[in-house]
Amino acid sequence: MSRAPAENPFASNASLDQNPFDASDPFSDPTSTRSAGTDNRAADLERRERELAAREAELNRRADHIQKHGRNNWPPFFPLIYHDISAEVPEGHRATVTRLYQIWLLLVLTLIINFVACLFILLAGSPDGGKDLGGSITYMPVITVTSFLLWPIYNGYMKEQALYYYIFFFFGGWHLLFSIYMIIGIPSTGSAGIIQTIQAFSNGHLAAGILSIIASVGWTLQGAGLGFYYRQTWAHHNQAGHTFEKAKGELATHGAKSYFSRGG
Repeated sequence: MSRAPAENPFASNASLDQNPFDASDPFSDPTSTRSAGTDNRAADLERRERELAAREAELNRRADHIQKHGRNNWPPFFPLIYHDISAEVPEGHRATVTRLYQIWLLLVLTLIINFVACLFILLAGSPDGGKDLGGSITYMPVITVTSFLLWPIYNGYMKEQALYYYIFFFFGGWHLLFSIYMIIGIPSTGSAGIIQTIQAFSNGHLAAGILSIIASVGWTLQGAGLGFYYRQTWAHHNQAGHTFEKAKGELATHGAKSYFSRGG
């Protein structure tokens, strides 16, 4: 009489191929998982719709701008010319042109601060305050416009024509001398420089003195910055082989009108 094998009381019915830690969470809700996935897709669609709407609005804005002003985009509040360093200046020179443009912006800001400082110098009772204020008012439009037109380094690096470099060197050099003159701050010259600063503090006029310090720092920074990039541009112009004879030849060939054109 055969006997059935005895069962092992320690045996497990679980398969050895199954990882007991892979068992699904008995508390998980498959409905909530599907809902979370749906919410994520909906959020992604909304984000894309917002991006498309923003892109469409930007394209419409550019189209309206071109319709009103053509390609002109500068100055932003009343576009008169097209100005885009990243689009027109070769990549290797963009940093230099950008820094020179920022120095020009600092110059404009310094002219404004200088005007305000001269106004306070007048209010402080300076005997030359009227002359200083008149000079500072004249400097703002004259220096702003002439420096923008007569520092044609944007076109110089864009077209690599010698004429633009020599115009920049001539008028940029004069501006360096003018900056030193403004830093000194001689009374009645329209400059709120060092001498004006000392006089303001000596007479107890703190507001005029503080504004004159800021103006002096502005004149110093823009002058030093221009001097640094003046030397850098001079070195580049020599390396590129530009000469004064070449500049005269360009002027004879293209004429003065080409100075204001965007062509080569």
